[in-house]
Amino acid sequence: MCSARRTALGRGDLRDALALGAAITVVGMSFGALAAAAGVPPLLAVAMSVLVFAGGSQFLAVAVVAAGGAPVAAVAAGQLLNLRHLPFGLAIGDLAGRTLPARLLGAHILIDENVAFARARGTGPRARAAYRACGALLFVGWNAGTVVGLLAGSAVPDPASFGVDAAFPAALLALLLPSLRAPDARRVGLGAAVVALAATPFLPPGLPVLVALLGLLLAGRTEAER
Repeated sequence: MCSARRTALGRGDLRDALALGAAITVVGMSFGALAAAAGVPPLLAVAMSVLVFAGGSQFLAVAVVAAGGAPVAAVAAGQLLNLRHLPFGLAIGDLAGRTLPARLLGAHILIDENVAFARARGTGPRARAAYRACGALLFVGWNAGTVVGLLAGSAVPDPASFGVDAAFPAALLALLLPSLRAPDARRVGLGAAVVALAATPFLPPGLPVLVALLGLLLAGRTEAER
């Protein structure tokens, strides 16, 4: 069985998955360091990485809390951001597994990078092996990086002196930039930024991020008008 899986995955696929796992480990370190700088309890940060395992929503939740937002706003923001996983689930339903336990495990490792990695390898045994192997490497790398980042971040006496307040928006922007290649995404991003900035003076911290979802109304607007 192991030999069949190696044949289905391929050496090139494994090499690419390892490279992606190394990259996600570095991002996980950033999350751990930022969480420590924001005063998030280490156990909570680790639990987020193990149970949530969704980088974008974790960064967003910690950023909301760091800005003074309520935990409810942080959770709501993370949940809304993770709604994109619904179509992802439809796209990889045949790769997650055939039994209920396998599908639950497959759903847990469903993140943007893993979906793209598996779908780039078509369908069938190769894609299934790629999804599982890459998902496992990403999960281990992300959680290991979180722990390392927490340890490094907690060792800094005054994180604010290093400009940590700017690190949160910088990290979120880095996650967002690859998606801005599409015209629809740029319209949504710009509209969301305008709405969030306009709402900031009037709403408690954390809520402008949720109101910014009104920017989704601009999605596909140009295509609809043609």
